[in-house]
Amino acid sequence: MKINSEIINNIDTTNLNIFVPNKNLSFSLAKKDKIDFIYNTSALEGNAMTFPEVQTLLEGITVGGHKLSDEQQILNQNRSVNLLFELIEKNQFHIDKSTLLKLHGKVAEEEAITWGEFRTSGVNIGGTDYRPPKADELSGIFEEGVKEINKIAHPIIRAITYFLFGAKSQFFFDGNKRTSRLMMNGILLDNGYPILNIKAKDKLEFNKVMIEFYDNDDIKKAIEYLVNYYIKQNTHLVA
Repeated sequence: MKINSEIINNIDTTNLNIFVPNKNLSFSLAKKDKIDFIYNTSALEGNAMTFPEVQTLLEGITVGGHKLSDEQQILNQNRSVNLLFELIEKNQFHIDKSTLLKLHGKVAEEEAITWGEFRTSGVNIGGTDYRPPKADELSGIFEEGVKEINKIAHPIIRAITYFLFGAKSQFFFDGNKRTSRLMMNGILLDNGYPILNIKAKDKLEFNKVMIEFYDNDDIKKAIEYLVNYYIKQNTHLVA
């Protein structure tokens, strides 16, 4: 998909002025909420493990009654979030292909056909007739997309745009939304803003927005939905 930074920069960001960047605080809050983020991210993908079960598993205790693939997904998500936090702490997070592939390498290990590299064939997205770009077009699409994304003035809008760009481009065989969500939150944290943690309870509404986004080229509507979601979720953090 193509990103038009000029159109996106016309989105009203007045409501986002309540958020004052504070990198140390936002990073501390993200670390505190790590398990909740992992639970919700995995639940959005259909993982059946409950929050207490996720918490127990990440404490190193085996949880029975679930598919091994569910446990693998949780453990992969934990490793990928830990990598993101490490990149932020070391000021090594960048909106580039290298960072994206590193994160995907943790997200989709032993889960996707390949991990840590762009897909090599076509893929489908369930629930929509949209067809993601061909594999041989992905590198060019990524480079052009990142150029436009870096022109987006407001970091929160820039972060959300990356998520939508990555989800629709489908750079990987699997784990696209999870990896794009990590990149989005990396942009937010690197600029001192709280993370965006889409809750499992909002899965139906979120999925409807994403399907509509896949079916048309109106990225502005999807951005506005996620901006409003971000404000509702994080307003209580404003002093």
